[in-house]
Amino acid sequence: MKHLAVTVICLASVVPSLADDDFQVEELKYSGGPYKNETFRYIVMRPAKVEAGKSYPLVLFLHGAGERGTDTKLLQRHLPEMMASADYRGRFPCYFVAPQCRKDKRWVDKHWGDKQSTPMKKEPTHQLNVAVLALKASLKEYSIDESRIYLTGLSMGGFGSWELAVRNPDWFAAVAPICGGGDIKQAHRLKNVPVWAAHGDKDGVVIPERSREMIAAIKKAGGKPYYVEYPGVGHNSWTPAYKQKDGLLKWMFEQRKTNPAKIQ
Repeated sequence: MKHLAVTVICLASVVPSLADDDFQVEELKYSGGPYKNETFRYIVMRPAKVEAGKSYPLVLFLHGAGERGTDTKLLQRHLPEMMASADYRGRFPCYFVAPQCRKDKRWVDKHWGDKQSTPMKKEPTHQLNVAVLALKASLKEYSIDESRIYLTGLSMGGFGSWELAVRNPDWFAAVAPICGGGDIKQAHRLKNVPVWAAHGDKDGVVIPERSREMIAAIKKAGGKPYYVEYPGVGHNSWTPAYKQKDGLLKWMFEQRKTNPAKIQ
């Protein structure tokens, strides 16, 4: 059956409830394709201390396959858990936003086991549309420094990060896809975007060639992406990528857009 195009997208009034001391659950409504006024949830972590009149960076995080479903507790794994630590909250005060992909769905309608790049589809998936809605709702709700909007994701979310970035290269001050892959024919759109990608050289789930080819395509277009490949590391390259004290996260929060695009 042919994939249906998005017909209606609307924001619900955000309904917060505390997931725990750090993460707040938010809701939005989405209509498009098979979804009719469907409720989707995402989590938000605010800066530990919000100062009046001050704006903060926003990190949009796309999770991996293991965090899919409707249980928002799953969304606290990996990078969210790290960002909730006292050390990271002190070093990187920000609004951290993590939408949730439905069970058996994907941010990008591609299989992560594919050995080579395939063309990006004309329209994004409904799951990626929901991620964009979570981003837009957060921009309206909170005091965000629009020159410091960051995108990162791991595994399935690495694929989502590559695609969302190439569809909207003017949105993000930095993009950090971990162990993902994308459409190399679209990679040139990121030539002016700060990119840091990471992969394990022993990854048997998403082969490292998927990151290598995206980096090579951006460089061919004139870009200057940064790429780290961890020797002896399998699929879990996100732990060394996100935990390196003066690595990816420090770099990401240093990036700013001179003329940020208005995300509406």
